[in-house]
Amino acid sequence: MGTLSNDVSGQLRLIKNIFSTLENHYGYFDWWPDTPPYQTMLGTILVQNTNWRNADKALNNLGMAANDPKLIERLPLDELAQTIRQSGYFNQKAIKLKALTEWFKSYQYDIEQVRAIELPMLRKELLAIKGVGGETADAILVYAIGKPSFVIDAYARRIFERNGLEVPKSYEKFRLLVEQAIPADTKRYAFYHGLMVEHGQQFCNKTPRCTACPLSSSCVTGKQNNAR
Repeated sequence: MGTLSNDVSGQLRLIKNIFSTLENHYGYFDWWPDTPPYQTMLGTILVQNTNWRNADKALNNLGMAANDPKLIERLPLDELAQTIRQSGYFNQKAIKLKALTEWFKSYQYDIEQVRAIELPMLRKELLAIKGVGGETADAILVYAIGKPSFVIDAYARRIFERNGLEVPKSYEKFRLLVEQAIPADTKRYAFYHGLMVEHGQQFCNKTPRCTACPLSSSCVTGKQNNAR
């Protein structure tokens, strides 16, 4: 790799500083629930366009099927849809769960077979599944499979934009920029994504709560709000 431009170097420093500040403020925590890999995969679909509370209700409704892909495989599509109704968009999500389960079946439902595949190939396969976009694929890679692929979400975009980063519009470009700043490490990527969600929910929501925000000294929005 050639020498980074000052502009990119500054972007990478900013990313590192924001994560460092948030890490010091919140301390370490496990953000994603400690669940079996297949259940985690289902959760990444069920949480799309809703909150985790609703996704968790849908998982609970699935009962034993949440941990047994063979049961999901055999479950009629309309019955699956009604079972996960509380997650919203249940008809579309039922189709997505079936497609994800079919992909997992190609590995004999063996997570160790999945983990033996290199990250780039796995990510390509996941992105080819109906209903799996970049954010969902990366969440599956990090939290279910244990591969270091950074999860970008709306909170990350909002936090970094407000703190002066020129956030790429492209999901892939933004993900690669963050991964350039933070060395590949599955546990750290999982934690840092959790930091984005935690900070976004506590302070940096659509209507920011800038008082006592640990990033107020670097945040453009925070400086403006605190100056009023």
